[in-house]
Amino acid sequence: MKIILIVVAVLIALILIIYTYYGGFKKIEFVVSEQGGEMLVYENLVGDYKQSPVIMDKIYNNLLKNDKIETTKGFGIYYDNPQKVEISKLRSEIGCIIEEKDSSRVDELKSKYLVKTYPKASYLVTEFPYKNGISIFIGIMRVYPAMGAAIQKEGFNDKGAVMEIYDLPNKKIIYRKEIVK
Repeated sequence: MKIILIVVAVLIALILIIYTYYGGFKKIEFVVSEQGGEMLVYENLVGDYKQSPVIMDKIYNNLLKNDKIETTKGFGIYYDNPQKVEISKLRSEIGCIIEEKDSSRVDELKSKYLVKTYPKASYLVTEFPYKNGISIFIGIMRVYPAMGAAIQKEGFNDKGAVMEIYDLPNKKIIYRKEIVK
């Protein structure tokens, strides 16, 4: 019995350490901030948001192999709440952010990909630490409920897209909620 309790205690401690490492106890604070202006190379996705990493990797690899452009930031713009919209009808745009040094190639990229500039506007914004895919999962569990509370507190409409930016060099996920009044 004593051994079982020790094993259970070690497992619980291990889970808490992992959860902490991936940002599970990080305080989620939102600010309203003027952001946007990034050049996006993307694909439209209709269906399960779980397909996002495959599309993001495909665009990253195509840009690297075919266009010699290495990107360090991926993104997803999610238009529908999966708790309110059937999975097969979820709409999103998934891709990579092109750095300024490569922005002169926009016409060339437009001939091969969907390309647009993300609008500059005021967004409800927070950041979450990024380590790997587990960070994304924990971020979803932590950030979206906090986002809902912030929207309600500020009196914003819950409509509008959410953009997730996976900023690899800075090891963070940036969540931007479109402010709809």
